[in-house]
Amino acid sequence: MLTCIIRYHIDPTKRLAFAHYARNWGVAIPRCGADLVGYYAPHEGSATLAYGIYNIDSLAAYEAYRARLAEDPLGRQNFAFAERECFVMREDRTFLRRVDAPPERAVSRTEEGRIDAFA
Repeated sequence: MLTCIIRYHIDPTKRLAFAHYARNWGVAIPRCGADLVGYYAPHEGSATLAYGIYNIDSLAAYEAYRARLAEDPLGRQNFAFAERECFVMREDRTFLRRVDAPPERAVSRTEEGRIDAFA
């Protein structure tokens, strides 16, 4: 499982447009196959940083998801909306792999007694 963290630099005068964009992704992203954690807009501190976070099984699954998103009517509408309204000034994606033991997974010990969080 990979977590994709999208860091957006947004126009602070267009926060409402970003919120609309985020709500649309809240429908389209799960429909196209990713597990959406959420979209986060500035509240305190930086007025320009926002985040979108979702989980995906693998990079291969990500490529298939992106293809579905590009064909999804709401996905296409949302891409066009962002381009037309120019509220996203920069967008970066980072893929991370969780390395702690999630609560739902058992932690086992190797033969040497070390903890194996990937059991």
